[in-house]
Amino acid sequence: MKSINMPIGRSGFEDIRENNYYYIDKTGLIQELIKTHGTQVTLITRPRRFGKTLAMSMLESFFDIQRNSRKWFEGLEISQNQILCGHWMNQYPTVFVSFKSIDGLTFEAAYEQLAIVIARLFKKHLYLMDSGKITTYDRKIIDELISQNASQNTVKNSLLIMTELLAAHYGKPVILLIDEYDVPLAKASDKNYYPQMLDIMKGLLQAFKDNPSLKFAVLTGCLRIAKESIFTGVNNFVSDTISDTRLNEYFGFTEPEVLAILKDTGCMEHADRVKKWYDGYHFGNFELYCPWDVLNYVNKVRTNHITEPESFWEHTSDNSIISSFLSRNTSTVKEKLEILMAGGYIKETITENLTYDVLKSSESNVWSLLYLTGYLTRALPEEMDSWDNLEKGQIALKIPNAEIKEIFKKSINQWFSSRAVSCNYGKLWQSLWNADTEDLSRQLSDLLFDTISYHDYSENFYHAFLTGLFAGTEYIVESNYENGLGRSDIVIKDRINRRAAVIEAKAAKGEDKLMSECEEALAQIEKRQYAKKVERSGYGKVLWFGMAFYKKKCLVKSK
Repeated sequence: MKSINMPIGRSGFEDIRENNYYYIDKTGLIQELIKTHGTQVTLITRPRRFGKTLAMSMLESFFDIQRNSRKWFEGLEISQNQILCGHWMNQYPTVFVSFKSIDGLTFEAAYEQLAIVIARLFKKHLYLMDSGKITTYDRKIIDELISQNASQNTVKNSLLIMTELLAAHYGKPVILLIDEYDVPLAKASDKNYYPQMLDIMKGLLQAFKDNPSLKFAVLTGCLRIAKESIFTGVNNFVSDTISDTRLNEYFGFTEPEVLAILKDTGCMEHADRVKKWYDGYHFGNFELYCPWDVLNYVNKVRTNHITEPESFWEHTSDNSIISSFLSRNTSTVKEKLEILMAGGYIKETITENLTYDVLKSSESNVWSLLYLTGYLTRALPEEMDSWDNLEKGQIALKIPNAEIKEIFKKSINQWFSSRAVSCNYGKLWQSLWNADTEDLSRQLSDLLFDTISYHDYSENFYHAFLTGLFAGTEYIVESNYENGLGRSDIVIKDRINRRAAVIEAKAAKGEDKLMSECEEALAQIEKRQYAKKVERSGYGKVLWFGMAFYKKKCLVKSK
C-alpha cells in the first residue's frame, strides 16, 4: 500500500494541505459561490459529517486578506482559473466562526459557551485595537467582548460589529462564514430553552440585514430554519439543500472520488463493501457517499487490517431522532419502518422550512427531519414500482445504506428493551415458570406483532427480540453464555427460587416447519448439554424451551 495519511477528525484545510493529508479536491465550490456573489446570504444545509466544516475552512483560507494561501491551492482545480484567483484570493477581510460547540444543560451554560466563541473570534482580530480607523468606543467594546463582560445586547450585535470594524480597517467589505449555525438551536430545543437561544441567534444573524459592510455570507447547518423565525428582514437570501443540485457534488464523495481513494490506498478489493455500507445518499442529481465513513473505513483497513465494515457515523451522535420517533409507538410508524427495514420505500410530504421547537410535533415533521439529517434519502424513480406515482410535494424515502439500517436496528432493539422493562409481564413469567407452552406461544406471538421487525427474520433478530424482552427484570439473564459443550441462546436464572430456564431459538422457513424446529432446538439443548452446567451450579429445577419463529408467529415446546 502507498504511504498515504488519512485526515481522520481533521477539518482544517491548511492543516490538511500543509501536512500532506489525503484531500479530495472540492475547490470548485469557490467558483460556484463567486458566480452568485451578488447573493447576500447563501445557506448550505447537509447532514452531519458531509464535509461542511472543511469546506468553510477552505473558503476562509482562499478569501482571507490576512493570509497568503497560494501554496495551499497549488495543483487544485481553482488554481487553474488565474483571473478568478487574482481578483478574489486573499483579497477580502474574512470572518469564520463555528457554533458547533454551543451546548449546555441550561440557557446560562450555553450562553457562556457562545460568549467564549465570540471572545475567541475577537481575540483572533486583536490587531484592530491598534487600528487608526476605529474609535476609542470601538476599542472598549472589543475589550468587553474579549473579557466576556459585554452585555447580552452587545453579544447579539457582535458579528455586525466585527464586520463594521474590519470593513473600516481594510476599506473593503467583509466575507462572513458561519459554520453549524443551527447547533445552538438544536441543543436548546433538546434542553428546553429554545426561546432564549432563538432570541440570541436572531440578534447575531442580523449582521446579514442591510449591512453595507458585508460582501457576502455563507452559512452551513443541518436544517433550513424558517426565514420568518430567524432571518427576519434578511433579503437576497438563497438556500442550497439536499434537494437542490447546484452545490451537492461539493459535500460528500462521488463514486469516481471514492474509487480514486480506494485505488490510491490499495483498497479497491473492498469497493463493494464500501458501496453497500456508505453509498446511497441522493442529493439533487448526485449519488454520494458519506466522507466520514469512507475515510474511517479505509484508515481502519490500512492500520488494523480489519475489513469488516462498521457504523462510524453512529459514533458522532446519540441518534435521539430515531428514539424520539419510535416513542410515538403508532401503528402507521411501525408499518412504515418495517417497509423501510425491508428495503422498500415510503411516500411522505417533506417540509424543508422547519423550526426546532416544532420538529417533533407531528409525524410528518419527523419524517422530514429523518430525511434532512441523512437517516433517510430519496428513492430514485427506477427504485419505485412503475405504477406508483408521487403526489405534489411528496418524496419517496428509503434507508440509504447498510450502515444506517444498522443504526435503525440498534435503535429499535433499545426501544423494545426499554418498552419491555416498563411493561408488566407477570403473565409471561407465570407461563414460563409453569411451562405453559401454549400460553407462551400466544403471548410471544402477540408481542412479536407489536414490535418492529427487520424483515430478514433471521435467528439474530429473534435472539435480539427475546434478549430485549427478558433483560432488565429481577432475574439473571445470560445471552450466548458458555454452557456445556456450546453456547445456549438464553439462560434465565431465578436465584431466590433456585430455578432456571434454558432457551434455544430457531427461525423456521415456513409456518409448517415450526414444530420440527422446536424439536430440533430441544434436541440441541440435550445433545450439547446446555442445562448441565446450570444444574450443577445449584438450580434444582431447570426447564428446557425450544422456541421456533416464522415471521411474527411463535411456537414454544418444553421438556
